[in-house]
Amino acid sequence: MAEENNQNQEKEQNNQQQADEKTAKAQAAKEKKAAAAKAKAKAKKEKPPAPEDKPFPQFIEEEYKPALKEALAQQGIEDIELTFTKDKLPIVGAGNDECWQVIGNWQNGKRQFNVYFLEEDIKGQKAFSWAVNGRKPSTIESFMIDERRINLDLLVFYTLQRLNGQKWLVRN
Repeated sequence: MAEENNQNQEKEQNNQQQADEKTAKAQAAKEKKAAAAKAKAKAKKEKPPAPEDKPFPQFIEEEYKPALKEALAQQGIEDIELTFTKDKLPIVGAGNDECWQVIGNWQNGKRQFNVYFLEEDIKGQKAFSWAVNGRKPSTIESFMIDERRINLDLLVFYTLQRLNGQKWLVRN
């Protein structure tokens, strides 16, 4: 009888051991699935940074100028020269304060526009001016003052819209 009890105890221990192993395997599989799901969710969340998140000069040089040049080319302006510089406002009486400017010239300098960034930030104050035949601009106008969201597409769109307002892109 003692031998039978020992055998029963051994069977119970084996059964318990097998049950523990199954539980451990199930738990490990569950944890592995959870980790995979978490990694997948994290990969989805990690989008590349928006172009607008780049430092200001880098954004203008690498994003805005090429996008604007391409958009102007689509409007038939192939000889556009875009420069990015920090300079004084070219308006008489504007003072000596410098600001960042994107200057566009085409038709051998017969047409020029300036987009002024009064702060070193695309979300800051901006202004616009234009001139013809190599003259200095006579007025400076506010630019994109009502926009809450500022991104690359809107900067390009509003620049084109402003140039079209001068009838430099499409004849009305």
